[in-house]
Amino acid sequence: MKNRNLLESFNRAASGIIYCLRTQRNFRIHVFAAAAVLLLSLWFHISKGEFLLVLAAIFLVLITEAINTAVEVTIDLITDRYHPLAATAKNLAAGAVILAAVYAVITGYLVFFPKIDPLIPKVIFAVGDSPVYLSLIALLLVFLAVLFLKTRTGKGLPFSGGMPSGHAALGFAIATIIALLSGNGLVTALALFMAFLLAESRVETEIHTPVEAVIGSLLGIFLTLLIFQLLPRLR
Repeated sequence: MKNRNLLESFNRAASGIIYCLRTQRNFRIHVFAAAAVLLLSLWFHISKGEFLLVLAAIFLVLITEAINTAVEVTIDLITDRYHPLAATAKNLAAGAVILAAVYAVITGYLVFFPKIDPLIPKVIFAVGDSPVYLSLIALLLVFLAVLFLKTRTGKGLPFSGGMPSGHAALGFAIATIIALLSGNGLVTALALFMAFLLAESRVETEIHTPVEAVIGSLLGIFLTLLIFQLLPRLR
């Protein structure tokens, strides 16, 4: 139906965005990430040029995700049967989102990493002056905590499913240990990114819910930091 006036066209456009927020998990993740990046922009007082690059990356990802959703909905409307060309169209739309996300990551790295990198050694050395054997203690404690919580909730197997995600917990525990022992900003960023991919894969394969993955990730980070900071003070 043709829009009767400008207000109606804006309302329909807003309805499309609301539809993405309600039905598309990835779109919600992108919005959350955009909000976090905007807060970082305010915190680090980036220049106008850098802010424009950040905005361009944010909107590029959101726009491609919306187009990807439109392509998927249109194909599902036309046919409910599998067709190679329909699959190709969906894959191409999803590929466009990935390319936009890669651009956003590169932009974020170029804008924020030079500002974050000098701060990382200060944070790391504040809690990282500890013997290496604390790593094994931290990993063992995270593993036991995961088993205990899964036993209490009674869901999932020890190494598959349930609350919280053991893979996410151990992945972020290892990433935290790497950060504390390496003292290198780039290595820390790469380790955290790999841990995020591990946790995200558990959600994508529907072995864990996003909440289980997030709780597991936070458990791994905080228990590892607790061990590295608390035990040296008890000696």
